[in-house]
Amino acid sequence: MTLKLPALDPNTIEDKGGSGYPEPFKSRMGNRTKRRLAAACGMKNLGVNLVTLHPGGQSSVRHWRTLEDEFVYVLEGEVVLVTDVGEQTLHAGQCAGYPAGSKDGHHFINRSQKPVKYLEMGTNVPGDTAFYPDDDLYIMWGEEGMAYTHKDGRKY
Repeated sequence: MTLKLPALDPNTIEDKGGSGYPEPFKSRMGNRTKRRLAAACGMKNLGVNLVTLHPGGQSSVRHWRTLEDEFVYVLEGEVVLVTDVGEQTLHAGQCAGYPAGSKDGHHFINRSQKPVKYLEMGTNVPGDTAFYPDDDLYIMWGEEGMAYTHKDGRKY
């Protein structure tokens, strides 16, 4: 049976691989795919992605956001959450949340031998900025939209 919006079968959404990061950060993501579920439902103010992170992959460059709340719920497998306080392994059924403006850099790394699946959710707030405490990377917003820059403002 084919569902009609607002209902949606996530298996009908194309997996998008790769990363928007510039090198040398892009290749660090490894094999990571996302299904943009909220976008497929026409939502613009909330992002919900079904993410598959394969062994050795990471979710993002460790970061924190000024305006966007972020939340992750692990569906299958186990993944290492890296924050300012250290590392914790999350298993299926566990979650993590990052309030906007909390200066606790975070990301996931799959150190297991199996893919992990999780839902990542976040508010889409115009003008949001991401800070990357471990790397020379910054997101700058301008008239042309979002651009990745060095911390001194030079574009990648």
